[in-house]
Amino acid sequence: MDDTNSPSFMSRRAFVAAAGAVGAAGAITGAAAAEPALTEAAAADKIVADLVKSNLGACPDDQALDAAWDEFCRNLQKAGKQIFKTTNPATPAMRADGFRFLTQNVSQAFALGYETKDTKYPVIYTFCSPYNKLGGDNADCVYQQAWIDGESVYKISGNRGTVRFFNITVQGVRPEMQPGTQKPSLMDPFGDIPEATIYGHELQTEWDGGFELYIGGPKRGPNWVPTTAHTRKLFIRQYFDKWDEAPALLRIERVGMTTPRPVPTPQDMEKAMAWAGRFLSRLTADFPDWNYAYSAGMDPVNINKFPTTRRKNQASDVAYGAATDKLRGRAAINMTWKLEPDEAMIIEFDDPGRIFWMLTNMGVFMNSMDYLYRPISYTPSRTKVDKDGKIRFVMSHDDPGYHNWIDTSGFVMGNITSRNILVPEMYTDYRTKVIKRAKVDAAMPADSAKVTPEQRSQLMLERFHAIHRRYSL
Repeated sequence: MDDTNSPSFMSRRAFVAAAGAVGAAGAITGAAAAEPALTEAAAADKIVADLVKSNLGACPDDQALDAAWDEFCRNLQKAGKQIFKTTNPATPAMRADGFRFLTQNVSQAFALGYETKDTKYPVIYTFCSPYNKLGGDNADCVYQQAWIDGESVYKISGNRGTVRFFNITVQGVRPEMQPGTQKPSLMDPFGDIPEATIYGHELQTEWDGGFELYIGGPKRGPNWVPTTAHTRKLFIRQYFDKWDEAPALLRIERVGMTTPRPVPTPQDMEKAMAWAGRFLSRLTADFPDWNYAYSAGMDPVNINKFPTTRRKNQASDVAYGAATDKLRGRAAINMTWKLEPDEAMIIEFDDPGRIFWMLTNMGVFMNSMDYLYRPISYTPSRTKVDKDGKIRFVMSHDDPGYHNWIDTSGFVMGNITSRNILVPEMYTDYRTKVIKRAKVDAAMPADSAKVTPEQRSQLMLERFHAIHRRYSL
């Protein structure tokens, strides 16, 4: 842009000309002092440097802001060092994925910690997407949250869509230690305790799927969810099965919201930097270590096998036990796996019929693999059942040509999570077998559905377009 007629804007051309004039003046003065003349570019750089000289300390809040930023940077540096921990295998692909996980969450640390944090001006924020992974995310779920409080009344408006399952859960207190256990809470924004939920099929909607739902305050008919004095957020899950399902479209407002949101104060930003720093340092510390130590549905010792029972010391977990799984609308278990470059795994289970189940392959930091471009997740509608009534998946580093292929993305280690939706317990009888990649055809039934490279490309295009539709990308 070159607006030479604007009195309040100096064009690039005018700026360089002015810099040249300064340089010429400096040359005249410098001739007497025997100093070299500044080039036009150097003169321009000097003007910029003079304009942006620090005036740190000129504002009474400067020292506190500077200290808060330094602390945030220290937490970020700590988070980066934790990418190299022993739970992350020392391969180029695994190291790069760890830093991708961290950098994706740098971009949303302040979205969670400040931009959407004011409960008087709530926002439904989609905190997991193809470009942000967090918390053992399910590749076929759109995760959203809204920070709220127990004293306000909120209204959610929108459209139910056609997604197979969704619910809205009110989350309560997040204690530092989980009640009745010797276990610390998972990092914020997780670790809080579900209080109440409403499922998509319980909503009363208009003919076109439109609805209004009230959160908190006095009961307002069926489309209402109560809150408590401990309420701190809403957690929204949308679980997809078919590629053509339409997402629920939601927006939230606080009832009585009549004034603009205040602009941030220095103190607000200091708090945001502290929250974001803790979030990032805990991010790479808790995943996968917290899950390995405490998750009831995970067995990191007996790798390449799904657990068959909950860990006994976690069975009554207030935040992640069977009772709270019911409020979340799902039960989950996780298998930690390791595969050498020349190995593959066959995962087999009996077709559960009408049960809505989901599988997602994840890296070691419990972040879903690239589900936009790779077949790393499956649901019933997208899975082929063998003639003997069993479902078999081949997990391998390259395409084995079977319809039910789970891509490892070239990782040598990861986690695969299974979810059953709207059932009280999870424990499907998964049978796993690690074999040489070259032996896959011999180990699979002759009638297992196969695909050509062209058919695989078409399947991946269907995935690509559906994911874009889910997230309005």
